[in-house]
Amino acid sequence: MKLRLRYFASLRETLGKSQEEVSTTAKTVGQLRDELLAQGGAYQCLERGKAVRMALNQVMVDEAALLSDSAELAFFPPVTGG
Repeated sequence: MKLRLRYFASLRETLGKSQEEVSTTAKTVGQLRDELLAQGGAYQCLERGKAVRMALNQVMVDEAALLSDSAELAFFPPVTGG
């Protein structure tokens, strides 16, 4: 299936892109995150020790959320206020 990934704030800066389209066989958000982490390099900003939040089709989800073809998955770093 094909997905559109979006990256925000410091994740966008680390990856050097705000979005990309990927083809995947992952069934869940967690499996897709594993695929991205396996690529290494800048994708390590998505590692599980970091408080990264995810939204699937503009709804906040956890790693168990099921993916569907043509979905949009967004990654957000922790947000602080001031």
